[in-house]
Amino acid sequence: MALKVEGFAPLIQVFDMSTAVRFYRDVLGFELVAQSSPGDDFDWGLLRLDGVELMLNTAYEREHRPTRPDSARIAAHDDTALFFGCRDVDAAYRYLRSKGVELGAPKVAPYGMKQIYFKDPDGYQICFQWRAEVES
Repeated sequence: MALKVEGFAPLIQVFDMSTAVRFYRDVLGFELVAQSSPGDDFDWGLLRLDGVELMLNTAYEREHRPTRPDSARIAAHDDTALFFGCRDVDAAYRYLRSKGVELGAPKVAPYGMKQIYFKDPDGYQICFQWRAEVES
C-alpha cells in the first residue's frame, strides 16, 4: 500500500510571534486556525490560506527571549525558502507592494517559473510563483 499524504504544514521558528502573525495574517492573508494561547503573543500557531498550511513556533520561550534576534540564527533563515503556487504573480506583486512589502518586479527564472521574492520579518525567503506562459 502506498503512503497517502493529505496535507503539508512546514514549521518555522520566529523571534517575535506578534510581528510574524501580523505579517502572515494581516499582510499575506493567512487565517489563524489554531494557537497555543489566545491573542497574538502565543508560542505556537497554525495558519491557513486557500488550503495551504504553515505553522509558526517561537524560537525562545517568553522568559528566555533576548531583547533582539541572534544575527547568526537569523542569517541561517536565508537558507529556508517557502514557495507558494500563485497563478497571477503580477497581481500578487501589486497587492504586496500596496501592503508595503519590499520586493522586486516579477521575473521568469531560467526553468520557466514566473516569480517574485521577498522576506518575512524573520528573514525567511518567500516566493510566489507560477509556470510562465510560453510565447509562440
